[in-house]
Amino acid sequence: MLPAQLQDRLTQFPRLPLAQLPTPLEPLPRLTAVLGGPSLLIKRDDNIGPAFGGNKARKLAFLLAEALNQGRRKVITYGGLQSNHARMTAAACARLGLEAHLFFFEKRPSTLQGNLFLDALLGAKLHFIPFGSGGDASMTLETTNRLVRWVSAALVGPGAYFMPVGGHTVTGCLGYVDAAREIHEQAVALGLDLARVTVITAAGTGGTLAGLLAGFTLLGSPIRVLGIDVGKLWKAFPASLARLAGELCAALGEVHTFRPADIPLIEGTYVGPGYAVLTDASRTAVRLLARTEGILLDPVYTGKAMAGLMDGVGNGRFTPDDTVIFLHTGGFPGLWAFSGLETGD
Repeated sequence: MLPAQLQDRLTQFPRLPLAQLPTPLEPLPRLTAVLGGPSLLIKRDDNIGPAFGGNKARKLAFLLAEALNQGRRKVITYGGLQSNHARMTAAACARLGLEAHLFFFEKRPSTLQGNLFLDALLGAKLHFIPFGSGGDASMTLETTNRLVRWVSAALVGPGAYFMPVGGHTVTGCLGYVDAAREIHEQAVALGLDLARVTVITAAGTGGTLAGLLAGFTLLGSPIRVLGIDVGKLWKAFPASLARLAGELCAALGEVHTFRPADIPLIEGTYVGPGYAVLTDASRTAVRLLARTEGILLDPVYTGKAMAGLMDGVGNGRFTPDDTVIFLHTGGFPGLWAFSGLETGD
């Protein structure tokens, strides 16, 4: 499928203008020199959308268009305490005049910091329920979404639009099918050898990874994608992503079957003790990009993904003939909720 054909097929799905597209694809010359490996570029999805932006703008553009088309006035979603998805949902709902209900299955902190502070500032209704909701690899993503949907509907009432964690639906992840097209076209315009290009992204709920995989598959693009697991959150995670990637292709008119083994995901290696827990490698990665390129990462997602990229350069996964595109998915407000990142050389 040609990029223009994919773009045309995506027009059948309503989309709001929440993201300023295309996002830049910028070189990282100083980081490339420091690491001494492949040519490094960064895809600036951190700069799109409301309330400091981030990759969820691409998903929310489709999801909230669907909510409005269904006549919904309340939106429910959930995530971790420093969820970028929750923060951007709150901001987009404020812009659209919708009532955002954000669920956190943890104890309410004594002080709202980082993304939580912004959620409250944006007028979202925050619900803290400290009994857990999966996210510890004891349940699949699908099971967790079903349980949270039931609990949240009981508290908010009928008629609300339920958005799974991270916008993990076919509708939402169409945004990253389109991002694959965008990256492919930018790589062609730069004259890159597409067969030697790898896109690295953080994988929390995995919708960005599944969307990119589906997009490059539909295009027949040789560009590879690699997800870095940031949380050990879900049971049978690759199986969930394989289903989603196949459903995305089907929604756009082509049948592709993905097996769990086909999902390009590094699980566990860079997670450390768990989701939203800093590692020494992620601290180093956050500081290094800040001090070489003046670009801020977040501790929960992109810091761990950059740690994976740096390790991949060091262990020979990538050669000097390769090009690695780091997908910056945003989230820097989370920096305000962590201490000790600024120290160290």
